[in-house]
This record gives sequence, structure tokens and C-alpha cells, in this order.
Amino acid sequence: MDKSRRRILRALGLLVKKQRMLLKLSQEQLGFRANLDRTYISGVERGVRNPSLTALVSIASGLGITVSELLEHLEVESQSNP
Repeated sequence: MDKSRRRILRALGLLVKKQRMLLKLSQEQLGFRANLDRTYISGVERGVRNPSLTALVSIASGLGITVSELLEHLEVESQSNP
């Protein structure tokens, strides 16, 4: 996997984790809300999973936000985390 792709996936994971922590949800609780396994949520947050569009929709829904809200700061975040 190339460097820019890893950086984007890590940034996405950080955005998911920040939103989850704001809501004081565990990975298991988010997984339940999103109908995804806790280990999948963990992989996304660590930047080792490349979620599909449908998985992003499920995660955003589980967080109570839209996909566009979830991804709003992705580019900025990916530039600040080399």
C-alpha cells in the first residue's frame, strides 16, 4: 500500500475514533449501531481497513451523522498526519 493511501486511511480512522469518543461509545457499541463487527471498527480506526462506501454509510449512521460530515476534515487530517 502506498504512503498516501495509508495516510488517508489513518486520517479516516482518526476521524471515526474522535467522533466515537465524543459520543462516549465503545467500539462494540458503535459496531452494534452500525451493524458491523467490533473488530472491523477497530481496523478502520487503526487505518488497516479500507471500508467500502456502504460500510462508511453504516459507520456514519451509527455515529448519528452523515458521510459528508464524517469526511468533512479528511483532507486536512490526512495532510497533518504523515
